[in-house]
Amino acid sequence: MRITTIFFDLDDTLYPSSTGLWTAIKERMNDYMRAHLSIPENEIPKLREKYFLQYGTTMRGLQAHHNIDAREFLAYVHDLPLKNYLTPNPIQRSIIASLPTRKLIFTNADMPHAQRVLAALELGDLFQTIVDVNAVAPYCKPMPESFDIAMKASGETDSSRCVMIDDLVRTTRAARQAGMCSILYGAAPVNGHANAQFGDWKELPGILQGL
Repeated sequence: MRITTIFFDLDDTLYPSSTGLWTAIKERMNDYMRAHLSIPENEIPKLREKYFLQYGTTMRGLQAHHNIDAREFLAYVHDLPLKNYLTPNPIQRSIIASLPTRKLIFTNADMPHAQRVLAALELGDLFQTIVDVNAVAPYCKPMPESFDIAMKASGETDSSRCVMIDDLVRTTRAARQAGMCSILYGAAPVNGHANAQFGDWKELPGILQGL
């Protein structure tokens, strides 16, 4: 295996979207925008999506246009009972543990949320570093600068030896543009925006061998 470093996205990648956790997080974003920023409820979904597409995350858009406190926002939207959503997957754990590479989390969430998710999934000891949205500020995935920062955090200087695993096509596409290989997790069509795709963790070692 020529790959030496794997970056794993967190939400909707280390657990399936069917858990409903990310949907609940988006509802918390809606609550924050209504309660803290007095944005009319009927405008919130469209504005949240606009900021997500334009700035990489809703939070970055809210920082740019509403001067929010990012840490307060992240604490609010992630204040959810993770045990109601997440269940450890022993097969996933054994496969990630078996990979002979550096393994990092690269997420647009923050460190506390990432740590809580990893603890709930019983994966926390498998990753060397968490590159969170604060570590790459003022950028975030899929911005090219965020990949440069993540590379520095990993200690790897050759992007061709890196893999990004993510559930969003725009991130896997950006990773390829940054010189990495990328693997799409989930059911979205690859359409040339990733090197490979999987939905079953048992498929991952074979995919990595083939890169």
